[in-house]
Amino acid sequence: MGRKAMCAVPPMGWNSWNTFTDKINEDLIKETVDAMKDQGFLEAGYEYVVMDDCWSLKERDSEDKLVADPDKFPHGIKALSDYVHEKGFKFGMYSCCGTRTCANYPGSFEYEYEDARQFAQWGVDYLKYDNCFKPQNQDGKTLYRRMGLALANSGRDIVFSACQWGKDSVYDWIRSSGAHLFRSTGDINDSWNSIKDIALSQMDKMSYSGSYCHNDMDMLVVGMYGKGGNEYICAGGCTDEEYQTHFSLWAMMNSPLMIGCDVRNLSSQAKKILLNRDMIAINQDIECRTPFLLNCESNSTDLFVMVKFLSGGDLAVGMFNMGDVPAMGVVDFWDLGLPVSAGMSLEFYDCIDHVNMGKHNEMFSAKVPEHGSKVYRCRLVSKK
Repeated sequence: MGRKAMCAVPPMGWNSWNTFTDKINEDLIKETVDAMKDQGFLEAGYEYVVMDDCWSLKERDSEDKLVADPDKFPHGIKALSDYVHEKGFKFGMYSCCGTRTCANYPGSFEYEYEDARQFAQWGVDYLKYDNCFKPQNQDGKTLYRRMGLALANSGRDIVFSACQWGKDSVYDWIRSSGAHLFRSTGDINDSWNSIKDIALSQMDKMSYSGSYCHNDMDMLVVGMYGKGGNEYICAGGCTDEEYQTHFSLWAMMNSPLMIGCDVRNLSSQAKKILLNRDMIAINQDIECRTPFLLNCESNSTDLFVMVKFLSGGDLAVGMFNMGDVPAMGVVDFWDLGLPVSAGMSLEFYDCIDHVNMGKHNEMFSAKVPEHGSKVYRCRLVSKK
């Protein structure tokens, strides 16, 4: 029997790495699951709870099997997986295509099939598969294909998250490897420059993302406020305006939405950003259309407009100001495919402030603060 189709739209959930790095244990995962459930994250679509690197012992056992660190996970991985499932979530884990993981724990190189079966037995629903310590003369394409095939034949439906960093011309072959999402960048950190650099690096790569295989621009740093798990990740933190722009970009660009902050201690503003149903709906639109960019001549060179066709005929229009001063954003409806002769207007709804902006003809403009964003859902209506 074939597996059911997974990840038609970008996956949503939480990952332990950004805030906790190696400081993970079963109590943390359980408390995170409880907090996400209580605060409405599961209901909003955040279903995967993913435990990143540093969960195992430093060496395999006498039968070459991966072993969970008994100090961190005294009841074992299966018991933790069962707890996650009982709360309605799906459980994710981490491994690596190399001989060691990025934090120097055992990797899955040459153990792909054994490890895939082990993950299935533990009840794993999602595997983040990193790219560290890959032998120099090994082809990355083959290694990801190996784990993709192993997971597909593990006896369980397991989402394959290829954390490949955009190496080896990954865009050309990753969909054929069985991956459901693929990391296309280096690691994000909690800074505006990191958010900006990652987004800009993928502007010409958006067409490689689509249903069942999504371009992953790394975990969200929304709500971290400089409290990362190591010095690199901390990076000073961001303002709420910058976090909103980060979330808006990831939503518009069809990136998976994987929370990286401590959801047990979440600011009201960060919670508002992460639980914005209007923005989530744009990210989770079933057609996963590639956005296109507009460049009205009157717009600042630091401001760009991104437009995404949504199922049902609506448009998502995002304005993103990457500059250090406020800027005016303008959208000419002709560039959207809506000429004056059509006899139609666009009705704008603000997806961040949740207000109707009314009907507009021929063009629309808005002032966007520095490092800020505006996102609208637009519906075609009669001019009359």
